Amino acid sequence: MSTTNDPSQVRAGRKEWLGLGLLVLPSLLLFMMLTILFLAIPHIAVDLRPSSTQMLWIVDIYGFLMAGFLVAMGTLGDRVGRRLVFTAGSAVFAVVSLVAAYTGDPGWMIFWRAVLGVAAAAVMPATLGLIFSMFLNPKQRGIAIGAWAASISVGVALGPLLSGVLIEVFDWRATFLVAVPVMAIVAVGAPFVLPEHKDGNAGKLDLFSVGLLLATLLPLIYGVKTLAKDDSGVVAVGAIAVGVAFGVWFVLRQLRSSAPLLDVRLFANRTVSGALSVYVLAALAMGGMYLMFTRYLQLVADLSPMQTGFAILPAALVLVGVSMFSPILARRVRPGYIITGGFAVQVVGYLMLTQVSADAGATAGLPLLLAGFIVLYPAVNPAMALTTGLVVGSVPPEKAGAASGLSTTANDLGLSLGVALIGSIGVAAYRNDITLPGGLPADVAASARESLDGAVSAAQGLPAEVANTVLEPARAAFTSGLNLSALIAAVIAVAGAVLAAVRLKHVPATGAAAHDEPEKSTVDA
Repeated sequence: MSTTNDPSQVRAGRKEWLGLGLLVLPSLLLFMMLTILFLAIPHIAVDLRPSSTQMLWIVDIYGFLMAGFLVAMGTLGDRVGRRLVFTAGSAVFAVVSLVAAYTGDPGWMIFWRAVLGVAAAAVMPATLGLIFSMFLNPKQRGIAIGAWAASISVGVALGPLLSGVLIEVFDWRATFLVAVPVMAIVAVGAPFVLPEHKDGNAGKLDLFSVGLLLATLLPLIYGVKTLAKDDSGVVAVGAIAVGVAFGVWFVLRQLRSSAPLLDVRLFANRTVSGALSVYVLAALAMGGMYLMFTRYLQLVADLSPMQTGFAILPAALVLVGVSMFSPILARRVRPGYIITGGFAVQVVGYLMLTQVSADAGATAGLPLLLAGFIVLYPAVNPAMALTTGLVVGSVPPEKAGAASGLSTTANDLGLSLGVALIGSIGVAAYRNDITLPGGLPADVAASARESLDGAVSAAQGLPAEVANTVLEPARAAFTSGLNLSALIAAVIAVAGAVLAAVRLKHVPATGAAAHDEPEKSTVDA
């Protein structure tokens, strides 16, 4: 790294760019693990035979624990060293992935997925915090953050692609084993190419606040996800109420603490609050539609796991280009305007999905579905790539680890809430719209009315003509749910566009950063 008296003019060298590659690898992998089980669920169910509740936790516990520990691990990295926490988390992830791949009990699978979530939380905040430590030049930092943000988006996109290939070539256990060599390389290489960085003034880690944060997130997300599945709604509403109560307690504790786990006063900074709100809205809309999109490909268009994965590839490739171009464009154009434009394009893509139809056959709506996804998915990237830099760049350097954890939490939480909220809307629409013919066996009719998965499973043992009378209305009902969910996502994207235009318009282009600093909050961060 070249030296100069002005830190912003210090340019990263070969070692820093090599270190960036090492930081991008786990970022891609860890978010890939959020979606990699989407296609593996039926295969895991056959081998482990979990109950429906156990399967729910196998899928969700990773994201829940990752979101719950991100801020805490960011703070821990500031205290003991970001590289140390990053290396330890990578090593644990590699070992536990190997153990989970050969687990034969659903209860233990839930446990190991939970441990993987905590290990992922240890790795993610350190990745962005180390980028800010390594890249002091604004232009180089913008490129590095763009690559980091792209790795997250590509990881989420490539989860089903890699999952489909691995399942068809090997089996579902390979979706865990793929992480072992990657994280082993990261853990071994980190001490050689990454600098250590910590805050000598960092306070003690508030473990009680960590517990309160988990007690907020777990019941809140669980309640939202089960709202459409619980006929009485009592369990769901009760879980949400518990989460809200713990959330209030958590916020009050942070306000009273001299060294809070999460400095909620930072939200008084309009750049931080605006960027995080935009971040959550983008992830919220995309998260729910992503799950419905992959399910349509498998259960309505009847694509194989590998075909489903490759159907996602065009959008992922376009996203890579957008992710690299966004930071470059932000040198000349205000980030708020770029993010607003991205949301506007998303709206177009979501509205295209509202027109997908299954009336003319299982694959009739496939071209429009894929076209809509290619339009909207890359357009999510500006909100992901640029808001992260705004959040971390608006706080003091010693808070970078906690701020990056907060930023990544917003993404993870947004994705989880999107799956819960928009997915619940889709489920409710399905149950409301499905109309089955008379004369079907009671168990077949009950399974088909419950979900499209149930309809597909029930139809497998029926004669072809009878099976079609079950599958056609079930696919049409699911498509109707997808249409409604896409409309809700479009409304969320409109809200994101307005919010970005209003709350982030004061932030200058990054190329002007050295001469025109963004407006600072009056809050002492």
